[in-house]
Amino acid sequence: MDNYDVVVLGSGPGGYVAAIRAGQLGMKTAVVERDAIGGICLNWGCIPSKALLRNAEVLSLIQHASEYGIAIQSARPDFGKAIDRSRDVVGRLTRGVGTLLRKNRIEHITGNGVLLDANTVDVDGRRLEANNIVIATGARQRHIPTLPIDGKSVITSREALEMRRVPRRAAIIGGGATGCEFAYIWNTYGAEVTIVELMPRLIPNEDEETSAQLERSFRRQGIEIATNARVQGIGIDGDTAKISISTDGESSVIECDTVLVAVGVQGNIDEIGLDAAGVDTERGFVIIDENMRTSAPGVYAIGDVTGKMLLAHVASAQGVTAIEHIAGMSPQPLDYTQMPRAIYCRPQVASFGLTEVQAREAGHAVKIGKFPLAASGKALAMNESEGMIKLVVDSEIGELLGAHMIGAEVTELLGELGMAKLLEATTTELGWLIHPHPTISETIKEAALAAEGEAIHI
Repeated sequence: MDNYDVVVLGSGPGGYVAAIRAGQLGMKTAVVERDAIGGICLNWGCIPSKALLRNAEVLSLIQHASEYGIAIQSARPDFGKAIDRSRDVVGRLTRGVGTLLRKNRIEHITGNGVLLDANTVDVDGRRLEANNIVIATGARQRHIPTLPIDGKSVITSREALEMRRVPRRAAIIGGGATGCEFAYIWNTYGAEVTIVELMPRLIPNEDEETSAQLERSFRRQGIEIATNARVQGIGIDGDTAKISISTDGESSVIECDTVLVAVGVQGNIDEIGLDAAGVDTERGFVIIDENMRTSAPGVYAIGDVTGKMLLAHVASAQGVTAIEHIAGMSPQPLDYTQMPRAIYCRPQVASFGLTEVQAREAGHAVKIGKFPLAASGKALAMNESEGMIKLVVDSEIGELLGAHMIGAEVTELLGELGMAKLLEATTTELGWLIHPHPTISETIKEAALAAEGEAIHI
């Protein structure tokens, strides 16, 4: 039997980060992975989808080249080559993760890990004894009876990231991040796209104004949107999928070639020995405390398998927290409300903290600072002038309660606002800070000034 200080089940952005942090702290560590190193995010999620989004952005520039005084006679997009490029990006990153594990003396064990008890993991007959176990097995698409996935006509994002041809007609069930990103990609490559969303608006967890702006933009791009729409069932007739939906009590049918299901996930908690180890679950996810401890002493869980927030950077932060707690340190508790959120369609959507509605419901006296990208010199120069920056601010002390942004490259602004929040900056400090001109980042300064009635350029 092999003995370790820490054994990590899963090598996604939570698992491999946890393993590396353990290695940095001098712990003998092994990471167990049954599939490709890097988990879903690197292999079949965040990274390949962002590569395809970049391809779509380049194609969009070509399609609108005349607006820049450039005449292009015949552009022939090859989606298969876009997929090839995305796989190349994935390969480079996963090889990099492997290098990092070796650098930090982490043993990478390929196989299916199952807990025999709270200190023992069986990997295809090999037993690993561990003082601490970190469960980082991720999540998968939830089975929904009305959305029967066959991997051909009805698919998940996993199959979508392998398709070498864009469907002629596509329906996307779910108007969250994944649904919106694929809608942008496929629409840009010429597909007729319809998004079907159960809630009253796209990206329903985001600020209402941001959601409304995204819907307007998508409709201008030619994307159809059906909100308040419940899927009653999907039928397959040859090469055609027929989706029966009910919208505000009225029934209709959407016909398409491909249905992408982008709603609902469940934690990968099956057949990994949670019962044997005494790990409690709830609604398909592992229950954890603020230090990522499960109900079983010495067993921790991080990432999507916990259901806390299905974001790669959250999993990484949880991984560091778990390992530092194991090491006897006192990691800062994670504030999930303040975690940055990013959607990489065009226009991009970025946010953290409370929405305006949430802030008021929480009892805050609120003031709002907004600045439209249409008033940004850099945005106009880029021909990317749709969108806005919206800051939700405590009216008494100027504390930043939330930020909600939509527009060109706004995801890159989250770092600055996150640092401002971490250092307890107010709109006064954000308004003082001198930004380079012309940049998109200037819009943060202007929005902060707007909250105080002092914006210069609106």
